[in-house]
Amino acid sequence: MEGDMNQFVSRGGIKLQSAIENWKLRIEDYVVLDVGSSTGGFVDCLLQNGARKVYALDTAYGELAWKLRNDPRVVVMERTNILRLTHLPGVKAHLEGDFENTSDGGRLERSGSHDSSEVDGVDLITIDAGWTKLELILPIVKNFLKPDGLIIALLKPHYEADKRDLIKGVLPSEIAERVKNQVLEKIVHCKLYIVNCIDSPILGGAGNREYLLLLKP
Repeated sequence: MEGDMNQFVSRGGIKLQSAIENWKLRIEDYVVLDVGSSTGGFVDCLLQNGARKVYALDTAYGELAWKLRNDPRVVVMERTNILRLTHLPGVKAHLEGDFENTSDGGRLERSGSHDSSEVDGVDLITIDAGWTKLELILPIVKNFLKPDGLIIALLKPHYEADKRDLIKGVLPSEIAERVKNQVLEKIVHCKLYIVNCIDSPILGGAGNREYLLLLKP
């Protein structure tokens, strides 16, 4: 499955499918928040694996594939910056105290103030956010995750590294490994447990090495 380049609307689906198969995850009937949806490779993969609902969030507009945009299981959240996300429609946030600050100074409301019909957090969060560093995204998204939920994050060292280390857009493999380890250390400080880490089955843009992380609170 992970080798079929035409199975998903973009190459991202191949990466996520590899993670699902490697970690033997069953996501049937899951409610998922997908951060950095773009064309929708992750969204497509999630739906094909039985997800009940997918929130497709991206800062861009009009990039999500037409078939996904019109799928009733997809909640399209375009022009939305994850770092400024203060509410996910129909989902309770899990916060400590009355309020919690977001990275840009905004505030998330306490989960108890939401409507009782809202679900108690999403089952899974998937992340492929490009330029935005994982250490900034994770503290925000985990507020919308069930206590026993999971996070699958695509780690792209060429976006996390010092741009001076890139050679014609490519981060040397040995530096990519070092950057990966640095990011993993930062993730631990986000109060997340690193369950597993594998290489992406395909290289990223310009031939960069990428990794898939499985995290839980």
